[in-house]
Amino acid sequence: MKQNKVLKIGFVVLFTILTTGSLFAQDKVVDQIVAIVGGNIVLKSDIEKMYMDQQAQGITSDGDMKCEILENFLIDKLLIAEAELDTLIEVTDSQVNQQMDGQIQMYVAHFGSERAVENFFKKPIADIRAEMRLVIRDQIMSSQMRNKIVKDITVTPSEVRQFYRSLSDDEIPVIPTQYEYAQITMRPEIELEEENRVKAELREIKKRIEAGSSFAAMAVMYSEGPSANNGGEIGYLGRAQLDSEYAAAAFNLKGDKISNVVKSEFGFHIIQLIDRKADKVNTRHILMTPKVSIEAKELAVSRLDSLANLIRKEEITFAQAAARFSFDKNTRNNGGLAINPNTLSSKFTVEELEGNISKVISDLRIGEISDPFETIDPESRQSVYTIAKLVNKIEGHKANLQNDYQHLADLFLAKKREKALQKWIDDRQAQTYIRIDQTYANCNFEFNNWMK
Repeated sequence: MKQNKVLKIGFVVLFTILTTGSLFAQDKVVDQIVAIVGGNIVLKSDIEKMYMDQQAQGITSDGDMKCEILENFLIDKLLIAEAELDTLIEVTDSQVNQQMDGQIQMYVAHFGSERAVENFFKKPIADIRAEMRLVIRDQIMSSQMRNKIVKDITVTPSEVRQFYRSLSDDEIPVIPTQYEYAQITMRPEIELEEENRVKAELREIKKRIEAGSSFAAMAVMYSEGPSANNGGEIGYLGRAQLDSEYAAAAFNLKGDKISNVVKSEFGFHIIQLIDRKADKVNTRHILMTPKVSIEAKELAVSRLDSLANLIRKEEITFAQAAARFSFDKNTRNNGGLAINPNTLSSKFTVEELEGNISKVISDLRIGEISDPFETIDPESRQSVYTIAKLVNKIEGHKANLQNDYQHLADLFLAKKREKALQKWIDDRQAQTYIRIDQTYANCNFEFNNWMK
């Protein structure tokens, strides 16, 4: 209904255009403008490509799917048209580049390699990035506009209670099974010889750049970071957004000088300053990560196994062991208790857990400690070894105020925000120039007043 349409519009439009839209040439689709919203247009080819993609995914509709697709575009363009008039909404190149890097990395993770991505889209990564740029810019503008519309909307406890009591039994949401767990992680130690090899390689690359080679080109060729395809550029970031060692080196750079080799939690870098703006710097870097030996991995597993046995024998508590030995700075001072970054609570559904963790946690009994297993550190994206303890398991159930207040509050807040978005769309339809091709005159749109 209206609610799902407005909430999902940004993601659906971005995902479809990026994966099937402008990245594919469709000779049989004749481009024509089917709608104008403010100064933004919707092309027939956009609708056709999204229609094809939804069919490929097995998505069906009881109504006219092409009409629904057009309305999704109309809402998105309406948000963009308003954002373009708002002087407080700005989309920077660094924002676009960061989101583009993330999207490219998702493709690489899905297809296995950059070459596989290029083969799938039938064009070089550079061309894919160029075609994504405008789409991502519009998506960010649309998202910022939506956020601005709803940013001041809040809910009170009394409103949440009233909302819950107004729900029929069938409307009360079902809370899936949730898990609370603690962990102790260890990163396998890197041999000094391997660290020295990486540092020497970075020093040699630095010499080549200082002799005239392009830093950006070297980053594309050698960097192991997600920004490699963007010439190593990571955009404007403040000290708090950067690793402390990286930040110290970056903020001390002058002109286009290149730093000495810098060690961070992600590996080793050489850094070049691109620009400084107030308390933020835009830098490019080349990242290399030392490789872990098989012996180091086995040692980490052995140490964790011994630690788990000591905890089971109650010679040390899990919390004490986490504080003394865990590599994970986000959990070691909290008894090892993991916090869900999506909700800032300690509860996770299976879908919210990293793959290997979900497999282990779902098979544990409350209070049981796992054997060591390999997983991915969410910040450095490097392999670490972990033992986990299941702290609590909350079986799936219908939501109630006592145990699920925050879930109900979030649900009601989403409804209030959706209502505000709907009102905003109704208002802006009347104030914005909108023209739709007569071939869509019989569409049964969710929102009235598109056709004028």
